[in-house]
Amino acid sequence: MIDTGNTAWLLMSAALVMLMTPGLAFFYGGMSRAKSVLNMMLMSFSSIAIVSVLWVLIGHSLTYAPGYGALEAFIGGFDYVGLGGILTEVDGDGGYPLLVDAGFQLMFAVITVALISGAIADRAKFGAWLFFAPIWALLVYFPVAHWVWGGGWIASTHEWAGLPEVIDFAGGTAVHINAGAAALALVLVLGRRKGFGSESMRPHNLPFVLLGAALLWFGWFGFNGGSAYAANEQAALALVNTQVATAAATAAWMLVERLRYGKVSALGFASGAIAGLVAITPAAANVTPVGAIVVGALSGAICAYAISWKFRFKYDDALDVVGIHLVGGIVGCLALGFIASAAVPGGGDAGLLYGGGFGLLAAQAISVLGVMLYTFVLTWIIAKVIDVVIGFRIPEEVETNGLDHELHSESAYAFDELDEGKEEAISSPTPPGEETTSSRVGS
Repeated sequence: MIDTGNTAWLLMSAALVMLMTPGLAFFYGGMSRAKSVLNMMLMSFSSIAIVSVLWVLIGHSLTYAPGYGALEAFIGGFDYVGLGGILTEVDGDGGYPLLVDAGFQLMFAVITVALISGAIADRAKFGAWLFFAPIWALLVYFPVAHWVWGGGWIASTHEWAGLPEVIDFAGGTAVHINAGAAALALVLVLGRRKGFGSESMRPHNLPFVLLGAALLWFGWFGFNGGSAYAANEQAALALVNTQVATAAATAAWMLVERLRYGKVSALGFASGAIAGLVAITPAAANVTPVGAIVVGALSGAICAYAISWKFRFKYDDALDVVGIHLVGGIVGCLALGFIASAAVPGGGDAGLLYGGGFGLLAAQAISVLGVMLYTFVLTWIIAKVIDVVIGFRIPEEVETNGLDHELHSESAYAFDELDEGKEEAISSPTPPGEETTSSRVGS
């Protein structure tokens, strides 16, 4: 029998997660420079098109279908190719159609690929990105998601290593550490932007950044709450923890800014919110609300420092994917080893500070290191092959002129028209006694 409540919650959650990718496009677009904002946003939107089709054709199957022999620890099988094997199946425990689960997880795959793009803003060929996205999803995201959620080696750590089960409620490893490690590999292959470290590359549209952060925050309630796969007390805990962790992270980030620079910024508020959302993702159902505040505060403070590492180590992570998603994901996953609580709905293993010993911390560390190493190496290889075959980096002239005009023959803002209007206003004096809009603007 179908449980309509659970099914409705999963349908709504899938829609909320879908909204996160356009939200990410605004967040990244506002952080980029005006001459490349459309290119940046199109990298997110193109991920929706590419990954959605690929997920239906093969992605869901490789992630969740039963594998073959020893290979099942690393990759799923082909029983669900085209989703043909689950069209009429219903989950026996949750009472939701398996097709709803496929749609929900599709949205996770989409945003994971889109997250990577922020690291390589202003310097990647759009055509190369369109090659990279499906290859990366096929060789990296689908296997890693299988490890974590499809019965792979991370999900079975308690069997082969004698440790507690790894906790990754909604994607600390599969989504954020995965995307962050991939971003680091990509920026090392593509190199630094022209003028990195010497020219100002500040966000061109902070209202866009705040709008994007708000949409992401809103969508994250489906990202984490929907991962309970039921409209129940666990989903309620995930929702509350998502909210308070994010709030604590923004406060911690702003405090760090105030102490370091003497001022609090809108960009810092938005970045702190994302850091908190990232860190609570793996822990949303396994810490108490007070624990969620701790996770959020830690991530906000640590990520506020981590984004400056790129200047120290000279890697050009344009929009701080490494500093927020990789570092924030690590903070959230490892924090569970200390403050996971068995008193939450659904129970689970306790962390070190709740009497659980070092076992859970060891399991969490193994999952973090495993995903980081695999993703970094495979992404570096994929990017290097694409760079050799068709070239991944745009020419310097295109970078200077702006990707929007050179690659897409478009501009986010009609600068030419504005300049022409200004020239006309200057060359056509206003008759005495007649004040026009253009003259008020000019004054």
